[in-house]
Amino acid sequence: SVAVPRETILQELEGLPEDQLREVLEFILFLKFRREMERAWQHFAVAVKEARAITQERGITDEEVLAEIRAVRAKQ
Repeated sequence: SVAVPRETILQELEGLPEDQLREVLEFILFLKFRREMERAWQHFAVAVKEARAITQERGITDEEVLAEIRAVRAKQ
């Protein structure tokens, strides 16, 4: 992708009416949200991978994990 100078973006914003500026802001917020969600999913994937490695290392089966989850949920 080609880098776009901030000045170019700011110049393009100059002539936009208020309602379109709101749309631009909403899109910017969406892009930031999407970036944060991607980071969150990456962290989640790493955590799951680490948890799976620990369970394998300790010989804990998926069935045992599910049984623990059910037991905790039953107490709630």
